Parts: sequence; structure tokens; C-alpha cells
Amino acid sequence: MRSKPPKRIPNRAVRTREYLTAREVENLIRAAGSVGRHAHRDAASILIAYRHGLRVGELVSLRWEQVDLEEAVLHVIRSKNGTASNHPIGKAVARALRKLRRDYAPSPFVFVTERLGPMKVSTVQKMVARAGRLAGIPFPVHPHMLRHACGYKLANDGQDTRAIQHYLGHKNIMHTVRYTELATDRFKGFWKD
Repeated sequence: MRSKPPKRIPNRAVRTREYLTAREVENLIRAAGSVGRHAHRDAASILIAYRHGLRVGELVSLRWEQVDLEEAVLHVIRSKNGTASNHPIGKAVARALRKLRRDYAPSPFVFVTERLGPMKVSTVQKMVARAGRLAGIPFPVHPHMLRHACGYKLANDGQDTRAIQHYLGHKNIMHTVRYTELATDRFKGFWKD
């Protein structure tokens, strides 16, 4: 007789939300940057995943040929049939990338292991979960929460829904609307105390 696989626990039973606040992301970056031989690489990977709304697969497959530090542009190639785009690279991301380039031996990949191969998805998942625990975040953290954090941050900053759609590479705007639905500025001015 075959046994059935265990039932999957719904996300809402494990955590109250599927995104992180900007402050939680800062704490996550700080925590990742405080432990291990690859502290800077780990902190940089969280920063770049957050700032550019990358899926974990997009992060680990990121190549140096997609990075133009002279022009401060990151060419983001989306998975899941998403729309590719060029993102401006901010100063913090540029600093992190320059340090990565200095600290690691030449490799086609931005985020590498000690053997200079690309990091694995499972490695990033474990690293983000560990950083979440170290940062004192009261629920389990996973890498896709950084993509959601990016979307919610942009929506709360008042960015246009279409612009967020293209930034995150969504083919269908319905996937983007989830971020603007929870934007706090939608209710600004409801109560005048």
C-alpha cells in the first residue's frame, strides 16, 4: 500500500504576510552581512534581489554581462516568460557589485560559490532563512518575499502600476495589482483628527 505525501501547510498558517517591509529588508541585509565567509556576497544578493524584484532563479543566473557599471544599468532577464527590462543601478547596488567583482575570482556569474560556479537556489533559500532568523523576523522568510517587498515598496511610494508591472516583468497587470491593492496611500485622508 502506497502512503500519501504529507499535506502542504497553507502559507497563512505559517506567516501572516508574504512580503517584508523596507525596515525588515534592511535588517535582513545587515544580518546576512554579519555572518559567514561570504557575508558580503549574501548581503549583496539580498540587496539586489530586493531592489530589482528578482526571483531566486533570476538572481542565481545573473551574469556579469548583464551588469553595466559604467552606465549604471542592469539588464534583467526574467524567467516565467516575463518581460526583460533595463533597470538603473543605484549607488548602494553599484558599490556592492564593485566589491563582489574585486573579492571573487573572475566568473561569468555575479553570485558564485567557492568553486566559481553559480550559487544554487537552495543555497539562497537557506541563506535568506538564516538571515531572517538572525534579524529577529518573527516568521519564516524565503527569497520570493524580497520580490514582493519590492512591489509593495514601489506601490507605497506611489509609483504607477504600469511602471511597476514593467519593472517586475509581469506580462499580465493582474499580477501587479496585488501590490497596489495594499498600498497604504490609498486610504490617506480617510480620517482627519
